[in-house]
Amino acid sequence: MADLDADLERKLFAMRALLDRQEAARLSPGATLSATAVRRRREDRCGHRQEFALDGDRILHSRAYTRYIDKTQVFYMVRNDHITHRVLHVQLVSKIARTIGRFLGLNEDLIEAIALGHDIGHPPFGHDGEKILDELCRAHGLAGFQHNIQSVIFLDRIEREGAGWNLSLQVLDGILTHDGESSGHRLRPDRDKDFVVLDSQMAKKEGEPKRDLRPMTLEGCVVRLADTVAYIGRDIEDAIELKLIRRNDIPAECRRVLGDSNGTIVYRLVADLIIGSNGEEIGFSPEIGEALSELKEFNYQRIYLDPRIKSGLDLIRQGYERLFASCLEGIDGDSPVARDLGADMPALYTRKIPAAAVVRDFIAGMTDEYFLARTGELGCRRPTVIERNFL
Repeated sequence: MADLDADLERKLFAMRALLDRQEAARLSPGATLSATAVRRRREDRCGHRQEFALDGDRILHSRAYTRYIDKTQVFYMVRNDHITHRVLHVQLVSKIARTIGRFLGLNEDLIEAIALGHDIGHPPFGHDGEKILDELCRAHGLAGFQHNIQSVIFLDRIEREGAGWNLSLQVLDGILTHDGESSGHRLRPDRDKDFVVLDSQMAKKEGEPKRDLRPMTLEGCVVRLADTVAYIGRDIEDAIELKLIRRNDIPAECRRVLGDSNGTIVYRLVADLIIGSNGEEIGFSPEIGEALSELKEFNYQRIYLDPRIKSGLDLIRQGYERLFASCLEGIDGDSPVARDLGADMPALYTRKIPAAAVVRDFIAGMTDEYFLARTGELGCRRPTVIERNFL
């Protein structure tokens, strides 16, 4: 049986080597080959999975990925099964980015791995929760909180009892640099990176949240732009479903250039990216880019800043504050939260960081419902659930 297993391994390894050769012949000159993957720790292994496909599988099997299922995308405390949650958004980013990558001759395995992991660091209740946690971190002597940095922390330092998943440099870089609205509508990769550069950029970004970091690969650039493509029209559909806006509220110029449904918006943005990109940079045409900027502003003013979607935010803020203080005070105690914190946060990692950082990481990993359950035990009032829509 051992000889049969060894023979099977040799055959699988040979098949993978063939895939690597075919990939080198098939992909565009600017693509990232699987054989060029770099890891912090060398791994001696044989098997049928190429390097970036292995990274994607590792992310899928992470505990943090499992928790996507109950994390807010935009709308929280709404009982409507037809609005987007974080897990669907991540799948949409992956699908859209892989479509773009296929037409441009890029590495779809690398694109998928970056897309699947890019939002793993989001805390409960989306960007509102992220802002609250950032304020609490700063009040307790930490640099702040950014979900893209937190995603790398989970996958590289916390998972697997503190050993991390040993993901490739190219995947971790794509996850770290996926977040950036300030770079305009065209992206050129910053290719000259290694783990020393990655760690340095992560530290600098921690102290300067507005610092714009460019991905090291074209695949990372694709995911960063696909992130916007995936949410911009989908958030409009969700807002229409929840009766926050009507379809004809979308600005006329945006409707003319991009259409008035998520399907047409995604199609036109993706088509423009494919036609307008090349082996050196990824981006939108000026007309599409201007329409996208106007649509983003519409979303911010009419959806994300609408006070109706923040009706439970004061109670969520109180929960964050009470939970952070309770965890910090009882970090070595015997409360249910302290026991869960000890079970979820490996000593191999927590021994190296301040207590406030341990609490930050613990809260960031919570699902919305777990957060509400724990804050409820601390006497916090649960926000009122909105039934189906805001009317």
